[in-house]
Amino acid sequence: MSDKKQGVNWDLTSYFSEFNGPDMIAFKEKLAQDIKKLQEKAGNLDVLSDGNADDWERILLDFEDFISGITHLSSYIGCLSSADTANEAYSQEQSKLSSMSAEKDKLEVDLLRAFKETPDEQFEKFLSRDALKDCEHFIKRIKEKAQHTMTREKEMLAAELGVDGLHSWGRLYDTISGKLEFDMKYPDGKTERKPISEWRSLMSNVDFEIGKAAYLGGNEAWKTIEDTCAAALNAIAGNRLTLYKHRGVDHFLDIALFQATMKRETLDAMYEAIHDNLEIARDILRTKGAFNGRKGIWWFEREAPLNIKETAEFTWEEGSGMVQKAFGTVYPALADYYKSFLDKKWIESEARGGKRPGAFCTSTPVTKEQRVFMTFNGALGDVTTLAHEVGHAFHGHILKELRPIARRYPMTLAETASIFAEHILAGGIYKDDSISDSQKLIMLDADLCGAAILILDITVRFEFEKAFYEERKNGEVSVSRLKELMVQKQKEVFGDALAEGSEDEMFWASKLHFYITGVTFYNFPYTFGFLLARSLYNLFQKEGADFLPKYEEFLRLTGSDTVENVAKRSIGADVTDPSFWNDAITSLSEPLKQYKELLAKRK
Repeated sequence: MSDKKQGVNWDLTSYFSEFNGPDMIAFKEKLAQDIKKLQEKAGNLDVLSDGNADDWERILLDFEDFISGITHLSSYIGCLSSADTANEAYSQEQSKLSSMSAEKDKLEVDLLRAFKETPDEQFEKFLSRDALKDCEHFIKRIKEKAQHTMTREKEMLAAELGVDGLHSWGRLYDTISGKLEFDMKYPDGKTERKPISEWRSLMSNVDFEIGKAAYLGGNEAWKTIEDTCAAALNAIAGNRLTLYKHRGVDHFLDIALFQATMKRETLDAMYEAIHDNLEIARDILRTKGAFNGRKGIWWFEREAPLNIKETAEFTWEEGSGMVQKAFGTVYPALADYYKSFLDKKWIESEARGGKRPGAFCTSTPVTKEQRVFMTFNGALGDVTTLAHEVGHAFHGHILKELRPIARRYPMTLAETASIFAEHILAGGIYKDDSISDSQKLIMLDADLCGAAILILDITVRFEFEKAFYEERKNGEVSVSRLKELMVQKQKEVFGDALAEGSEDEMFWASKLHFYITGVTFYNFPYTFGFLLARSLYNLFQKEGADFLPKYEEFLRLTGSDTVENVAKRSIGADVTDPSFWNDAITSLSEPLKQYKELLAKRK
């Protein structure tokens, strides 16, 4: 295969001319001065009243500017450190940024104090100010959060301790996982030392034995740092649970739901539908396992393509071209955006060592730009990841003309845009006459297996994390118990779709999402986003291009209202009704039927 598959490098010069150059240093100094001035002003004000409403309005507006600045800086440093995990200067800058974020948290303490006891009439009067137009949702969330706060002094201390406590554990995990390497022992006897960033792609190889070798080699590497990972996981959860107790939070999921801007009723409705329909997702994987001559799949096979001779790897140009063409077939505006995205070099996709594992999209309200980070190794899954992250970027593009506060949307609604883009990719490929039937079958396989992962795999993560937090209340959870819990939840959720004895006991360590400290329960939003995106895509299939303005309105609302209201206002849906989620899951039945028929013809 051509080396062209290795991908491209991004251009970050629109952020700053160079890392810690004069413009970046001046930018950081101004941010530090601005937050200090805001803290002094807010700290000297009493709670909101008619007499100080102008002052609190000014603080909120200046805070919005500060958030834009720190988001810009965080995006830049996050890009640099992810692409070069060994660079100590970048790591040090991440630590400094964490300290600045703590200063932001301190200011938020005073904002919480300002609104906590404000009478409703006074609060509504403040919200109606012209300068705060489109900030209502943001300010209401401050008041809601304020109901579960400690004293000002304790909240200030918690903010400071977060730098060297909670968030430091997340940084530690990023560092050790980014530097991790494993021995890849190929079936032909050859052994290579590989960076962990290539692990996922190798596990997803069409050759079962190569995937198995990668899986085993990678897990041996994870076991060398399992004690550190367990310490980090326990510390992150323990820190959160302690704060929840002192803040009067009734249940650890309450914070996750607040961050997701949704009700427990909505989460319960989704999982009721999922558990009622697990067999649909399981049948997808059983069907694939049977085609491969096995009962069910192994854990590492979740993203592996079909084992058919037409299976191919793609160069970067081929994979990127597939995304461009598919978008253009069904959503021209998305295709135009992607073309400009490539032209401006807003993506880092080169396969090389020293990069952190995974993929992400980041945006900055200062330049109104987006960036995508990933590692393109040539698998069809990498093509899907590309479409996924560009979907995130397009979401930021749609929001770019709104004020910064109205662009801050929750993960539940963020994942909808990315997974909708995956559906667009699949739909475009299915309609492309130049793509062979075999390749379309491969795409259908990826599409359906991706659905099974988002229903089963993510549910495993959710159920594992719930069980872990329940046990963590009583003390630290051992490495052996973490392994037991992970295997138990995989068996419960996957059932016989997972080959007996093939469970991954190290998944709690290798999955980055468990170690993200900025958001708790970084799992169910993916399932939520997938099923919501599938519902949106089903509407798109029914209504055609007339639906796209509704979709873009949905995206525009994501930072301005609750999940329930965004769905109701844009597409008229009631997401607290299990039938909404049930319809999304059962809509997989028809493509599953087609999948079975196509596979039967190849036997």
